[in-house]
Amino acid sequence: MVINYRYITVLVLSSSLILSACSDKNTSVEENQPAEQEVVKDKYEQLVDKKNAELKLEALELTSYAEEVNATFLTPEYKEFSTNGQVEIAGTVEKHADLKGEYVWIKVRSDEDGPTGNVMEYYAPIQDGEFKENISFFNGEGEYRVTVQLPDTNRENYYYDTASFTVHNVNPESTYDVSLTPFGHDAGLQFDVESSFLKENELFSFEGKASNLLDGDTIMLQLKKDSDIWKHMVTVENGQFSTDIPLFYGKGLHQLEVLVPDGEREDYYQLASTLYIDNASERVMQPLEYYSAYKERGVTLESPQYGGDEAEGTYSVKGRIDPEAEFGPQTTHIYVTTKKGDDEALDVIPVENYEFNGSFYLRFGPGEYEVTLSVPEIKEENSDFFRYYGFAKFDVTASAEDRRDLLPSRGVQSDAPEIIKLAEELTARMDSDREKAKTIYEYVAKNVSYDVQKYRNNEFEWDDSALKTLDSMTGVCQDYAYLAIALMRASGVEARYVEGRAGSPWPGNHAWVEANLDGEWIEMDPTWGSGYIDRDDKFVTAYNEDYFDPNPDDFKKTHTRTGVRY
Repeated sequence: MVINYRYITVLVLSSSLILSACSDKNTSVEENQPAEQEVVKDKYEQLVDKKNAELKLEALELTSYAEEVNATFLTPEYKEFSTNGQVEIAGTVEKHADLKGEYVWIKVRSDEDGPTGNVMEYYAPIQDGEFKENISFFNGEGEYRVTVQLPDTNRENYYYDTASFTVHNVNPESTYDVSLTPFGHDAGLQFDVESSFLKENELFSFEGKASNLLDGDTIMLQLKKDSDIWKHMVTVENGQFSTDIPLFYGKGLHQLEVLVPDGEREDYYQLASTLYIDNASERVMQPLEYYSAYKERGVTLESPQYGGDEAEGTYSVKGRIDPEAEFGPQTTHIYVTTKKGDDEALDVIPVENYEFNGSFYLRFGPGEYEVTLSVPEIKEENSDFFRYYGFAKFDVTASAEDRRDLLPSRGVQSDAPEIIKLAEELTARMDSDREKAKTIYEYVAKNVSYDVQKYRNNEFEWDDSALKTLDSMTGVCQDYAYLAIALMRASGVEARYVEGRAGSPWPGNHAWVEANLDGEWIEMDPTWGSGYIDRDDKFVTAYNEDYFDPNPDDFKKTHTRTGVRY
């Protein structure tokens, strides 16, 4: 009958728009509409009256504890009665100053289980000795048992029964109130939702206010379904918060617990409210894995929000760094590590104005990649290696082909206009890869001078690259390799960065190049082809071709290959 009445009302409203030019017909519609709404209202009110007439309406009885603190109830008046969807609980506590708590605890228990169970709890603030709370009935029509408790006068977090009553709800509509615990009330929480039971599809956009929390405070979210659980932190800014929550665990009910900081214990959170989200999508997603550096270094990752995503050849990440966090101002970049089987690549994304937004290649062909995002170690001393700390990890599945030795990579900006232009100038009218590679080897070895000071003082920087080398025309072995590889890749020649050790009698860390020349991988070392360091520790320019495609056996006498770096 409810559906029919609503349907008739819609038809009448539509008619009023169509016939608005006819004043007499329009008037009749306006007269009919309230009457029909009143019929719907009266249906349940009449049923309430009927059921209450059948019940023996006995006065509400209070416990001895209610008498002890001089508590009285204005509503409800009876210990068993019928109602239409909602009940007001209101009263006074004369001795409220003696209570070790500021809230009335109301427990509502249904005689049957619903989607969210059979219990709902409310905490009504006691203000100047008065309290009032409107409660709805979450399982629709049926019998409910309501218990009202007041705080103890001696111990905190202890409550005593003051009254209990039974309610027979005649309205079939299930209404889920948004309720807060004392911690939620104290935080000043308000959610931009009208119900604690929501229906969504894959993603829940959650926002609200936390008027009593400070900027920079965090709210903890715990998303649960069966035995699965995902935790996430959202930061309060200007008394507000906002985040998108992926419904990771597929179709069905997800429970979202909202927790706020415990004002008395650091890094401890208390339950503030619980929402229930019914996900319509069958899709199962992977939660991101966060590490301690995420909070310690003030990272907020805006994208991605879940793992298991699919991509072609590139993937993007976006987020920000809290300038007030430890090393916030010094965090000028983040690292991205991508692993596929035994293959691994490291990329760098700059942080500008405390924000990062960049993409990286899934360079090893189709399949699943493990991606780890990291912040760099901040240190004062120079070093020839970099340490970094992971703050988040997730998986991505790629579909693009394997172009690992042609794509740009960390330090190898083969897609930069300056690199492309120079490569075109150097290799113009050359057909074979061997000609191109030989010309590039010669250019780098002849034009880049070895930076002895950088090598001796470990003056390595995270943004060392082909472009920096092209600008300064000086560097160490890694810089020679960066520029040579970038120019070859820009020319369509597959090339890769080789790590190893070289020198005699005491080998040191070294880098050189491997290139695929017409189907055959050969080695070249433009650093050793450029000259040498004399006894006065000065670089002497002395170009030679000995280290372009050298005899492999002779090369192995001075160079020990340990692997390829991307």
